[in-house]
Formats: sequence, structure tokens, C-alpha cells
Amino acid sequence: MLDINWIKANPAAFDAALKERKNVPFTASQLIEMDESRRTAIAAVEEAQAKRNALSKQIGQAKAQKDEARAQALMDEVAQLKDAIQAGEATRKEAEDKLRGALAIIPNIPLDEVPRGADESDNVEYFGRNGSPETAAKNRPARPTFSFKPKEHFETGEALGQMDFEVAAKISGSRFVVLKSHLARLERAIGQFMLDLHVDAHGYTEVEPPYLVKDDALYGTNQLPKFEEDLFFVPHGEGRLALIPTAEVPLTNFVRDSILSEDELPLRLTALTPCFRSEAGSAGRDTRGMLRQHQFNKVEMVAITTPEASGEEHEKMLSDAEDVLKQLGLHYRVMMLSTGDMGFGAQKTYDLEAWLPGQDTYREISSVSVCGDFQARRMDARYRDKDGKIRHVHTLNGSGVAVGRALIAVMENYQQEDGSVLVPDALQSYMKGLKSIGARS
Repeated sequence: MLDINWIKANPAAFDAALKERKNVPFTASQLIEMDESRRTAIAAVEEAQAKRNALSKQIGQAKAQKDEARAQALMDEVAQLKDAIQAGEATRKEAEDKLRGALAIIPNIPLDEVPRGADESDNVEYFGRNGSPETAAKNRPARPTFSFKPKEHFETGEALGQMDFEVAAKISGSRFVVLKSHLARLERAIGQFMLDLHVDAHGYTEVEPPYLVKDDALYGTNQLPKFEEDLFFVPHGEGRLALIPTAEVPLTNFVRDSILSEDELPLRLTALTPCFRSEAGSAGRDTRGMLRQHQFNKVEMVAITTPEASGEEHEKMLSDAEDVLKQLGLHYRVMMLSTGDMGFGAQKTYDLEAWLPGQDTYREISSVSVCGDFQARRMDARYRDKDGKIRHVHTLNGSGVAVGRALIAVMENYQQEDGSVLVPDALQSYMKGLKSIGARS
């Protein structure tokens, strides 16, 4: 959530920064008008309360002087003020709710270095702060070559008899899959490998979070109110809980309603969890295979840090996600998303896109974002700096990486002409030494 005081001080900058963000519902002037209404309502209530308090003292004085008529007149006036204060409180709450509701659906302000554009066609390939296409090519796994026409992952998986969409559809409907035998183990191995790498090499703390969360948690990480249709809810008592769309929700909410010490930062958390998304608005897209599922596994990375350190933390998180793909031997590229393609809560986002030979294209496999204090304001997550000042933390999140999409990438990049799939070296210990899935001639 953006700071209304910043908007009031920088109305032109606000409007300019959000010009190329999608579906921005309010201008700075509209928000400032809402804030003025809120302040007017607060002032009216405070004025009425002050007058009531003054009259209450006068009542006491009138009674002490045995002036019953004056005391009664003052009490009648206080009773009228009581009604006015109650009405004023209702007006104040309505004005505050209106402003807060408006701020809740306004996206984050993009950083200056984010490319301006309407959609994904305006994304820019990123080679690191001091990188180049040549250094990127040198430091990333090469694109594989084949002496045969490579297949898509679902063709290979179904031919192996270890990937079943028909059975999944009977059980749950479309956009689900059943993995069996060695492919099920390979998917599990990929997730465990990623989790171990982030904990042992990258300095994250492993977490096993709840998979059901409250509305307040979803509001804190900006899934609510804007993206309610993409969530799965279950009744709970007189309310509801939601299945997590990503472990970002419970991990980031660890610090909600908290004041941390600067010595506790950065706080780095990682978790391997299932994720649940309705994929609202994606009808007709990626209907074949595992690319866009209602249920999938993902290793999430979350960092909580100071404003001064969040830029470097973003680069570290990108490097941590890249390390996964490097160790799996998967060719990829990094894209900096444009203002029109960037997520609602992000200030800046890098997408890692893995090469899929079967599709002959790159597809997103990880997204790494810095959110500034946007989520922290919604969660009231703060820290006390070394000078004793209370400030909002900065939050970051990233896929480290999407397990199902990593399985797709492994299957397509390591496929063999006979229909088998080689197991990457980094995963063989998780597969009890198995080096290939499927019969080989």
C-alpha cells in the first residue's frame, strides 16, 4: 500500500509513475480529495468531543452553584453533542474505509530503472548490473542440440506411462495431473534439491508453513482484495480460510504487526509447498500439459530487510534462483519486466525463463520481485534502526523455483531419441543413483 502523505507531497510523480501500470483506478487528485474528506471528518469529531468535555466541566460548576436550570440546559446540549459525535464517528469511519479501500487496489510505484511499456513485449533482457550478452552466455548453461525433433514434456511423460491427465481429470477436473513412478520421484527430487541448495548454500531458513491462511494474511501480501477470484476458499467456523496461492503469503506474514531489531535483518526464509490457483482469466491458455495447473509445488524464497539493503538483496535472490538452473544444467535467460507486465505489488521484477526445446521457446520458471515497503505498510511490519527510529521493512519474494516447470524443463532438455529422459547429475543422489528414466536401446 502506498503512503497517502507521499502521494499528497508528490501528486505529479504519482500520476506519472502509474501512467503505464494496468488498471490504476484513481488519480492523485482523487485520493487527495478522499484524504481531505477523512481529515475533515476527524476534525469535526475532535471539535465536538472538545466541546462536550468543556460543557461537562460547566455542568459540574452549575451543579456546584445549585443552578439546576443551567445544568439541565448544558446536559441537553451534551446529549445532542453525543448524537453528533456518534454520527461524526460513522462519517469518519466511512471516509477512512473509502480511502483505505482505494489505496488497497492501487499498484506499487515502479523503480526508475524499470522499462516503461504496455505488456510483455516491452520486457528487456537483463545481463546483470555490469554484465553483457557475452558474459551471460559464458556463465549460463548452453542451449541443447538434438539430432531429432524434440517432444513436449507431456508427449514424453504420457509415452512413459508416468504422466496421466485423464485420471487426474476424472478425480479433479482439468488443469490437474497425476505423476507416477520415476517421474513422481523426479518431481520430488527437484523440490528437495532446491530446498537443500537454498538452505545449505544460500543462507535461507527452512520453514514448513500452514497451507491455509486468513484474509488478513492475503491482504498483507496484496492478494486481497484485488485478486480474490484467483483464490480457493474453504469455510472455517463463521468465516473462511484460503489455500495458499504461494508460500510468499505465510512466509512474508511472519513479520506482520511486528517491530524487529535491525540486527535481525536480513531475514531469509524458504519453503517447499503446494500452491493452489484458480487461474482465473487464463481460459484457453496452456491447456496441454503441466504449464498452468490449479495445484503445483514451488520452492519460495522470501527476504525481509532494510530499505538501504533491498536492492542488493534483490540481486542476491536473482542469483540464488539462477544457481538452481545452472546446477540443473538448464539454459535460461533473465528478463526485467516492463511496467505493463509487472505484478501488482512489485517495484521491480526479474523473470527467469527456461528454454523448452519441445515448445522451441522460453517460458517463465521463476519470478523474483522487490516490493519496497508496499506490503510492509499493509502488514504494519517495521523495524527499529540503529538510531532507534521505527521504519517499515522492505519485502522481497521469488520462486526458487517452480518445481513443476523445472520438471518440464528437465524432461524436455534431457530427453533422448528413444523416449527416455536422463537424470541431471545434481539430482541423481535424490534418485538413488538412477541416471535415466525409461528404457534405452
